[in-house]
Amino acid sequence: MRIRRILAAVFATAALAGLGLTGATTDSATAQGASSYVTPSQCRQGGGTPDPMDNVCKGGTHNGERID
Repeated sequence: MRIRRILAAVFATAALAGLGLTGATTDSATAQGASSYVTPSQCRQGGGTPDPMDNVCKGGTHNGERID
């Protein structure tokens, strides 16, 4: 009985650790691979200024992101 409980706890811990690692890998891959587009309105709301000549948001939280 005691061994079964210990094994169940070990398997549960391993399963949870595996889910955590998988989630971290997916998040970092998404953050690096996807290019971000914002609207001019979103750029202004984030405190930036849309630059139509370079087609990017300058300043604020969306600094350097392309404008769609």
